[in-house]
Amino acid sequence: MPFLSQISLPPLRGGGYTAQIPALGDGLQLRLKSNVTFFVGENGSGKSTLLEGIAERCGFSLNGGNRNHNLNTGYRFEGFESTLTEFLELSWTPRRINDGFFMRAENFFNFASYIDELALEDSRILEAYGGRSLHEQSHGESFLSLFNNQFESGIYILDEPEAALSPARILAFISVINQLEQSGRAQFIIATHSPILICYPGANLYQFDEDGISETTYEDTEHFTLTKSFLDNPQLYLRHLINP
Repeated sequence: MPFLSQISLPPLRGGGYTAQIPALGDGLQLRLKSNVTFFVGENGSGKSTLLEGIAERCGFSLNGGNRNHNLNTGYRFEGFESTLTEFLELSWTPRRINDGFFMRAENFFNFASYIDELALEDSRILEAYGGRSLHEQSHGESFLSLFNNQFESGIYILDEPEAALSPARILAFISVINQLEQSGRAQFIIATHSPILICYPGANLYQFDEDGISETTYEDTEHFTLTKSFLDNPQLYLRHLINP
């Protein structure tokens, strides 16, 4: 059973931008039946907004990290950085989990700089990230270093981790997910555009679109159908996209 078993959000009122997002405005009830859940959909469909709310409700910094990385700044709404956070209700089975991590690829540079600042006072901190500064590693290498050295147990909330990873490193990341998920010590909630990542066996997939949020399968996602169609016949697409 996943630690976080249900995510609830009442219908949103008022003119805020979150109320205008079809996937969020009418509220939601998401049951998480697997230790690995993927949110898929176009940019602006609400995936990242919901991830942020979940992460902050778990007590994680929205700039990246766990409960001990106090990077949240610029609070805008009753002590919360995300305007969605106060409305979300999280149901835990059998108990709330406090360990874990929130990370989005676009904030990884700032997180790495924060770790370097801490290491100036205590260099042993870098041992948890492969023994050297994350800035001294390539983007993909540092991401995998974080996953391999920091991820042990808890709930891991990741926003488009594939942005820093080559296809080969995405496959390596799938192996990391599998090792932790099979141990029963970790749960993953991931927003992604990667057709490789979402094929993880047994994962929950939720599609975000103009009709709201619906459960889907790997083969029914646009990520799969469009990628497969393009790779089967790239010239068919390029004829319409490129002016000779």
